[in-house]
Amino acid sequence: MKAIAMLTAVLGLGAIAAVGQIPMPAGKTTGPGVQAARDSKEPEVLKTCKVPPQASGRPPGRGPAPAAAPGPREYNVTEIAGVIAAGQRWKEIWEVDGNNADGIIASKDGGILIAQNDNSDVVKLDKDGKTSIAYVDTNTGGALAINSKGALFIDSRGLNASIEELAPQRKTLANKYNGDSLDCIGGVLNDLTADSKGGAYFTMGGVYYSDRQGKVTKYGENLFTNGIVLSADGKHLFVTNGPAVAEFDVQKDGSLTNQREFAKLQGGGDGSAFDAAGRLYVTSNAGVNVIGTDGKNLGLIPTPRDVLSVVFSGPDRKTLYAVARDNPMNKDWIIAIDMIAQGPKGRGK
Repeated sequence: MKAIAMLTAVLGLGAIAAVGQIPMPAGKTTGPGVQAARDSKEPEVLKTCKVPPQASGRPPGRGPAPAAAPGPREYNVTEIAGVIAAGQRWKEIWEVDGNNADGIIASKDGGILIAQNDNSDVVKLDKDGKTSIAYVDTNTGGALAINSKGALFIDSRGLNASIEELAPQRKTLANKYNGDSLDCIGGVLNDLTADSKGGAYFTMGGVYYSDRQGKVTKYGENLFTNGIVLSADGKHLFVTNGPAVAEFDVQKDGSLTNQREFAKLQGGGDGSAFDAAGRLYVTSNAGVNVIGTDGKNLGLIPTPRDVLSVVFSGPDRKTLYAVARDNPMNKDWIIAIDMIAQGPKGRGK
């Protein structure tokens, strides 16, 4: 793999969604841009699995959801106290053909970084809406995460799936689970969140943790996972579990204990992020769920289309960005809305 010279301003240095089956790039059946589970060469990789996907004990991958009608839908934003004013409207900031926007995170200069599945690039969208390519050759990169020390990670969803570090060094963090390829887990390598110890948690049907040496351990029971995010203090991990959010306690070595339900959602959960007050924001087909620190659902910010990923950014961290998807049109949008709530400074989510 090779990288375009890293954009220093991007990082200030010295995240498939639940909206159904997304079409593959036209004319491609294998290679970068094609998720491993749909790659024509995957059967050869699976022959090497000591534990094949169907015997792994994990829940099956998501099937297609009912296709939404093409085009934007009507919506009305109502007030959520301390979060958003009534009557706010989403603005379309950027659009792109194909499955080319997901797993967004904030950059320190008020922009966002966008993972591109089909193009296998990472795009920087600055605060003025201008785009540039920050990284290339990510092997179907699907979601991004940055830890408190500035290390940037991406999950590579193509054949021979892996968690890759993009900065400060370009290298593989993890590509094996119990000696098998990550492809042997089955399904789609989905979302990830990075800890301060150099490791990363990711979802692939269940919840997995790779320590900084690349050792991967599975955690949790009866999970149907998608989005995943660490609390600001790194002591709690939150992961979507169908129409709910599960919470874990994080131990000093990165292991997880005490799985429990944290909140209920309106719709199946996808990407997630925190604000500075510790409220959790979770995307779904209906919009963005806002959840209080006590797990109470404070309300829904409706969206003109299904949304996959969400993050606070902008110069003052008071703009909420989301990835919107229209499956029939095979298009993605970056949309944004003005908030009362402010995103946390010094972290990507």
